[in-house]
Amino acid sequence: MSSIEGTSTYPAKPPESVGDSTVWSILDVVPAWGVSLLVHVGVILLVAMITLPDIILPEINLTSSIEPEEVRQEVYELSTDPTETLGSLSTLNVQGESAAVAQDRGMDNHLEQVEQIQEDVVNPRVAQFETMLSPNEAEVLESVDLTGTTEQAGGTDGAVDRITLEIAWSLRHRRTIPVWLFDESLSLEARREVIIGRFDSIYRQLGLMDDLDTKEALKTGVIGYGENVHVLVKEPTSDITELMNAVKGIKNDESGKENVFAAIDEALRVFTPYKRKMRANMMIIIVTDERGDDFQSLESIVKRCSRDGIKVYCIGNASIFGRAEGFVRYQWESEGEKFDEDRPVDQGPETAMAEGLQLPFWTNTPRDLTRMSSGYGPYTLSRLTAETGGIFFIADDAVGDKWDPQIMRQYIPDYRPQAEYMRQLQNNLAKQALVAAAQQALSEDVPTPQRVFQANNDNILREQITEAQKPLAVLDYFLERTHTLLEAGEKHRNKLDSDRWRASYDLAMGRILALRVRAFGYNAVLAEMKSNPKIFEKSDSNQWRLEPSESISGGSNVRKMNDKAMEYLNRVITEHPGTPWAYLAKVELRDPLGWDWVEGHTEIAQAAAGDQQRSPQFAAEEERRQQEQIRQQKRTRSLPKL
Repeated sequence: MSSIEGTSTYPAKPPESVGDSTVWSILDVVPAWGVSLLVHVGVILLVAMITLPDIILPEINLTSSIEPEEVRQEVYELSTDPTETLGSLSTLNVQGESAAVAQDRGMDNHLEQVEQIQEDVVNPRVAQFETMLSPNEAEVLESVDLTGTTEQAGGTDGAVDRITLEIAWSLRHRRTIPVWLFDESLSLEARREVIIGRFDSIYRQLGLMDDLDTKEALKTGVIGYGENVHVLVKEPTSDITELMNAVKGIKNDESGKENVFAAIDEALRVFTPYKRKMRANMMIIIVTDERGDDFQSLESIVKRCSRDGIKVYCIGNASIFGRAEGFVRYQWESEGEKFDEDRPVDQGPETAMAEGLQLPFWTNTPRDLTRMSSGYGPYTLSRLTAETGGIFFIADDAVGDKWDPQIMRQYIPDYRPQAEYMRQLQNNLAKQALVAAAQQALSEDVPTPQRVFQANNDNILREQITEAQKPLAVLDYFLERTHTLLEAGEKHRNKLDSDRWRASYDLAMGRILALRVRAFGYNAVLAEMKSNPKIFEKSDSNQWRLEPSESISGGSNVRKMNDKAMEYLNRVITEHPGTPWAYLAKVELRDPLGWDWVEGHTEIAQAAAGDQQRSPQFAAEEERRQQEQIRQQKRTRSLPKL
């Protein structure tokens, strides 16, 4: 062998064995880069074999032909019986059966957020104090808009029955101290007698007669008031005999004054300490037929009762619609004469301020408007009961027109605090205008014009027309100023926030426009008749009478005013049916707004001769007249102050 072969750089061949010759023979002919490629491919396959089982294992398991092991079926019965044990021994917080058999609880991606919410909101870290006082009911409800409740009680008996239910409801929750406040005025004597007669029934229904536990839980106070306040039961008692004797001992107050808010103030002073001592509810029950003369104390009494959580109830009379004065039937005797008549008393109005125009009707004579019910009690006592969560029970409604309570619920007066009431006026020109116009109507006398004129000759007719025109000038000045006031608020009419305000404003505007149309037409036809008297068509006619007519006098501006009056009044009728506002609008529209002359005849009394004056018939008539004068003098001297 040559020397070149002895110095070769290739490694010596290993001993050949089976299978090796082929491999090494291939390596002998493969270049270096190919060997490198084979090494890298091998590494890649090695890595792939390491991760392959994890990737393909689920698919292999799912497609496997091996039969799965049968799952043993177990029956779990869920109990539907109510939990008998409450509190810390209850099973309500134990894991339920359905949760107990769950294999996996699952993942909650918001676990940290849930735990944070529970920590910060559900279980906040609050500094602990030794004692924490609970707020009273009045403080909790302070921000709630209380509208109050007025109920038609069905007379005094019905009102007493409802009061009994209110006391019973209070007793189911806590001990209770009802304090009865009785008006001592003459006009309330009959109502006091009715309630005295039912006291036994009231407390027998409440269990006070036989149940010792109830006697401890129910204590009652009694106060009488008129010009002065009299505490008739100085310490609350469950002795029914003592209570009845206290009410029977009330003496009539003939001063004509009813200081109801002074009586409430005294009730708070005397009985509130017992309320705290007994940890009891306290309720004040006012029995009256008027609004109270000392209503200037209303706001301070409302705050005190609300602060102490004391509900105030009232058994009273409905107010006359839009009027401060109401009436009660009263009988009395003086100098052998018996009198039975309606006597005026202060029963309203049902609103904080007058919100409606008190205007006369020229052509219609509707049922007495001074007797038309408002459907609500006087504002002062109604607001007090509303703010304290009590009830005003109407035991005696007006004798005139009455209204469906369900309809009138939409027209509840504004019982918010007086400061808030005034703020509302300042924020709405329509409200301001209406209240200002209503006050103006109350402060001025609105005349009703003459409509019948004697016309025996032209001179007599002219004299009567001249006299009729004098008050018309005053009337026209009033109507113009009132119309100007209302017109200033017209742009805020659509911003009025209740049916009551809208009905009141529309009726006021409609009526003032209607009266202006009537007044313009009245003045026009009088002036024409005065300058050019009409001629009678009938020979026996001797008077002229103005009757309503479709003919509108006074020019185009008056006719436009007529159309606008119709628009407002018809809107009241359409939008507020079954209410006093709609009724008054209908009365105004029963007759057209124009005027026409109608001739007529009237007998003219002739001067009686001297012999006729001394006839027996005349003497009897004169005696009756004198007797009536004497009777009226006795009535005037004995008029009671109610």
